[in-house]
Amino acid sequence: MNRRRDKAAEVRRGVSCALLCCVLAWPWAGTADQTDPERGEYVARAAGCVACHTDLENDGAYLAGGVAFETPFGTFYSPNITPDPGSGIGAWTEADLAAALTLGVGPDGRHYYPVFPYTAYAGLLPGDTEALFAYLRGVPGVAQVNRAHVLPWFMRWRFINRLWKWLFFDPAGAAERRAGRGAYLVNVLGHCGECHTPRNRLGALDPDMHLAGTRDGPDASAVPNITPHPDTGIGRWSRKSLHDFLRRGMYPDGDFAGGLMVDVVDEGLRYLSEADLEAIVDYLQSIPAIDNRIGPADGTAN
Repeated sequence: MNRRRDKAAEVRRGVSCALLCCVLAWPWAGTADQTDPERGEYVARAAGCVACHTDLENDGAYLAGGVAFETPFGTFYSPNITPDPGSGIGAWTEADLAAALTLGVGPDGRHYYPVFPYTAYAGLLPGDTEALFAYLRGVPGVAQVNRAHVLPWFMRWRFINRLWKWLFFDPAGAAERRAGRGAYLVNVLGHCGECHTPRNRLGALDPDMHLAGTRDGPDASAVPNITPHPDTGIGRWSRKSLHDFLRRGMYPDGDFAGGLMVDVVDEGLRYLSEADLEAIVDYLQSIPAIDNRIGPADGTAN
């Protein structure tokens, strides 16, 4: 009898130990080696760093910046985020990167324009910023000076960014948008709302139209509604269709995405794990459906 009790206790200890190991190994727990470059590259891909900071159209150097973003407020160029000490971020500390990502403030105290999605990145988990820093400091440094933004005169005063933040930026609220892995990937790392949510006249996202699409997206292009509305969104898409689009950029009708979405898929989404893609699908199918007809986003949903 005692042997059976001892054996049962041993089994319980083994199960408990195995469960604990699983929890510690799960990336959402944030306890994995934060300086692992492989994890850092994964974060960079999931966060869209490669697509936004590599001028793929002109065969630009990896993460050396120069990608143009045309907006109603002017044309912005992404900066060099390689570890070059002169033109990149080689002199930055980990704290500098965290402040830039989550507060929109550079090491020199300048407040960034909200074309840089710090409003979404404010919800980043500390472990992901640490892993990203470890990865960025290990990529080849490229001496490429950042291109100056082309802005109207009233946008050249940086103090307006501080005022904009006072009106629209809520760092604490950003943490609420990461409740679950899918929400974290869509709302924080992937910052999908930055393109798929309408903005007001001052460039702030409309929280009541989250992911409902807009006619005034990047480069003055329409961006589709990706809420699960059956008529104007992706409500009729099957899980397989959603998965195929995230992995390959293929619509349910067999056509493929174009424009900026090509780089988002090719340089980011296709690198995500199956578990993360499924988490994104779960989240997109669970959010409120919003009726907002932007134009055909897919072809025939199935």
